[in-house]
Amino acid sequence: MFFLFLLICCSSFSSYSRAADYVKLPVFRQSPFPTAHEALAFDTVRLSFFSSSSSIPNASASAPPPPAALSAPLVSGASSGAGQYFVDLHLGTPPQHLRLVADTGSDLVWARCSACRDCSRHPPVTAFFPRHSSSFRPYHCYHPACRLVPHPRSSSHDAAPPCRRQPLHSPCRYRYSYADRSSSAGFFSRDIATLNSTSSGILRLHSLPFGCAFNVSSPAGSEAPRGVLGLGRGPISFPSRAARRFGDVFSYCLMDYTLSPPPTSFLLIGAAAHTTLAPKNLSFTPLLTNPLSPTFYYVRVLGVSVDSELLRVDLSVWALDRGTGIGGTVVDSGTTLSFVPEAAYREIVRAMTGRLPAAAIVRGPPEFDLCVNASAEATKRVPRLAFRLLGGTELAPPVGNYFIDAADGVRCLAMQPVSTAGPGFGVIGNLMQQGFLLVFDRRAHRLGFSRTGCADA
Repeated sequence: MFFLFLLICCSSFSSYSRAADYVKLPVFRQSPFPTAHEALAFDTVRLSFFSSSSSIPNASASAPPPPAALSAPLVSGASSGAGQYFVDLHLGTPPQHLRLVADTGSDLVWARCSACRDCSRHPPVTAFFPRHSSSFRPYHCYHPACRLVPHPRSSSHDAAPPCRRQPLHSPCRYRYSYADRSSSAGFFSRDIATLNSTSSGILRLHSLPFGCAFNVSSPAGSEAPRGVLGLGRGPISFPSRAARRFGDVFSYCLMDYTLSPPPTSFLLIGAAAHTTLAPKNLSFTPLLTNPLSPTFYYVRVLGVSVDSELLRVDLSVWALDRGTGIGGTVVDSGTTLSFVPEAAYREIVRAMTGRLPAAAIVRGPPEFDLCVNASAEATKRVPRLAFRLLGGTELAPPVGNYFIDAADGVRCLAMQPVSTAGPGFGVIGNLMQQGFLLVFDRRAHRLGFSRTGCADA
């Protein structure tokens, strides 16, 4: 697998570079933000299924410190019925503008494709037109890179369609399924991504592997995604592809969704961004690996406190069982709410209820166990929540990160219980991440975070 990764990686970037270079991509959250009910419904479905990519082995490469880095804006995808964030990417020759979901819970980069000749009926940023790109190339099914993606099953039997070892009519077909029951299917391909680096100007990432999706499905009642920028830990994710050029580090800061107009966040690709922009008070906790789900970014939660009082939750409740793959906690940009083990959740609700004045507690939507009236006075009385993490660090979000507007004049605890009978792992969702600079230092296997780094991100 290491050989396959190197084979499709080594000639990916143009040769020029500078020592303090990185890429900065804008990240957007579109409005309106989903209701609490919509967010919970989407999150529940998403967490009910693992991505099929979790069975694809991870690959990593040791390389000398690279000279550059990248940055891109992140936008929130609330209009899709979920609290997702979008990033702009330019793909092909000449470059075509695409807007993709930024997802730390998956690996594949893919875009909805159309074989149209007259493509004027397609709204901007919604589709990639391979006919219009002179540098577009599908991988052949016998190419080593084709082994890095899951393949569709034949309709007549449970095996993948046969591969004919000839240049014509032998594209690498893939089918990639997500935890929310959506899927992307088409041709695993490669093309040039055009990026704006901070010191080298226009930079071209050659032979970026991506899925050219001619068949996209989604759960009933939800809008089908138009594409995904996979930020997971697998060998075909965007950070993995950029690692040899910019260093195996990326970071982002998700801004407050309640602000209007919604502010632009940024996805920063490259070690130089961390060296140049990261605040001195960055806290770090180790990133753990689940051998059965190598895509995800796991952290080790040691406990949870309410108003600085450590709750009585057994340490084993938070643990990741490497044998079964059950347990642990994932940092996920594609999930809105946060999910914690049921035993911990019950203690959090009990502790917060006991500290709130009875007059502040109100009845909310039935799917939420703790709600308060949304007055400024009641919000001030909400207890402070903090997660204690491996490495002696503490994630202490503001109240707005764990209480969400759920109805007129009502705010509810934006957390849900998860049991081992369900998805089996906890999630720190994007709402809990708001206002934090998160640095995914993949080379050192650690996650950095700070509430003072967003202004520079």
